[in-house]
Amino acid sequence: MTSANFSPSQRTTKPATRSRRGVVASQHWRAAAVGAEVLEAGGDAVDAAVATSLALGVLEPWMSGPAGGGAMMVWRQEEQRAYAIDYGMASPANLDPSAYPLDPDRPPSDKLFPWPVVKEDRNALGPLAVAVPGTIAGIETAHGRWGRMPWRDLALPAVTLAREGLAIDWYAALVIASCARELAADPASAATFLEDGQWPMLAGWTALSDKRVSLGRMADTLEQLAHAGPRDFYEGDIAAAIARDIQAAGGFLDTGDLASYRVRELDPLRIAYRDATIWAVPGLTAGPTLADTLARLGAAWSPKDEEAPDTAFYASLIAALQGAYARRLDSMGDEPGEEVPACTTHFAVVDGAGNIVCQTQTLLEIFGAKLIGPSTGLLMNNGILWFDTEPGKPNSIAPGKRCLMNVCPVIGEYPVGETHRRFAVGASGGRKIMPAVANLLGFLIDYRMDLDSAFHTPRVDASGPAVAVADNSLPADTRAALAGAFDAVETRRTMFPYAFACPAGVMIDAEGIRWGATEPLSPWGDAVAAG
Repeated sequence: MTSANFSPSQRTTKPATRSRRGVVASQHWRAAAVGAEVLEAGGDAVDAAVATSLALGVLEPWMSGPAGGGAMMVWRQEEQRAYAIDYGMASPANLDPSAYPLDPDRPPSDKLFPWPVVKEDRNALGPLAVAVPGTIAGIETAHGRWGRMPWRDLALPAVTLAREGLAIDWYAALVIASCARELAADPASAATFLEDGQWPMLAGWTALSDKRVSLGRMADTLEQLAHAGPRDFYEGDIAAAIARDIQAAGGFLDTGDLASYRVRELDPLRIAYRDATIWAVPGLTAGPTLADTLARLGAAWSPKDEEAPDTAFYASLIAALQGAYARRLDSMGDEPGEEVPACTTHFAVVDGAGNIVCQTQTLLEIFGAKLIGPSTGLLMNNGILWFDTEPGKPNSIAPGKRCLMNVCPVIGEYPVGETHRRFAVGASGGRKIMPAVANLLGFLIDYRMDLDSAFHTPRVDASGPAVAVADNSLPADTRAALAGAFDAVETRRTMFPYAFACPAGVMIDAEGIRWGATEPLSPWGDAVAAG
């Protein structure tokens, strides 16, 4: 339901960015600028993605970082081929499922997943929530295969940002305040993000503020990573420090888990939708659920001549999303012994040669496990939350098992005369990610929108999957029809909290112009052009 406090007439726009030399679209404009500088220096889209990934872990450390996981789609222009890289988190090999007893006296949480609640939230908070991270291995794999610039040069900008400290504006203060109670329980997190270990940081309301907080050991860890290389995170001094901290706190993660972690390089899931081809990451991501959604939408609805999405489109999309999500939550998981290919940030890069990276990385929940490793200064993930807490399910908590992820980076194209329009989109926002991607694909493919129009068009969400959410800037007759057909509520897109996911994307149009766009309501996000 829309808050009675928000102005009904306020409108926020953010124009798409264009360039012929390349664009980086990111949830933080400074991370996008780091990536754009790499493109200007002659780097590949993959080089820019490595630098952007590491910078984002500093600029919005509550969303992602080296101790997280995710997935990426890569397009290589010379080969005319898409690649999928899954660097999702995994449960530690020595994890004991009995360490996560259910709490029958508390109702199920619906923050991200409908699992029954675990006592003391051990699967969400603290050392028992930490899964084996994959982000560094993921960008290492892409860099080793396609990168042109030295790893050190791509990692050092993040070191510089970390030594500057975290800028506390109203948005950062609001994000920190939303988790102050949980952060206060961990000494290192409290020392980093809270005043006197308990009060949220505050930014000035009526005056300019340049308040910054030290990120402690994070800068030193990133500098070690820059000079020693990415393997140090899994087999060297950084790995030893991470494991030592988690073991001392009572968690399962150890050096063996880090040393044995492997990225999955996969054949992408190829999805045919109308006259378009879409490539997504298969396995335990939201890629298969997106394919299910588009198959249902394509069977139930066909585009007409309208310039903008009509009521029939939104109603058909909601029904498709609800059906696909019901199947996902009931059946998906990583069965023991079976080789299954498996709050968040998203960014996309396109370079001057036409190569594309579409990458989503996450700690899972905002601030992850609300636990900073005192030896590394890194916020740790709470990837164990991705597992169903009830035993005997396909996705139940178990040792040595890949996590079921909500990430959904995609690359797509459709013909335009003698050429193609190629694009890449993804989002952050937990289970709201895939619906946002499905909305955007409908806008881009069914309505042939440009990137700017697609990102400003109202969306719907049905990730509940029981309740549908409609943007209240939709036409009144559409909102009324959706409310009559579904258990639907309406709300507006706001800066905080996000009732919808927060997307970012790039495009190469039929004339060869590169475009980039981010969620208009994101206060920090932007697309930055090279050159």
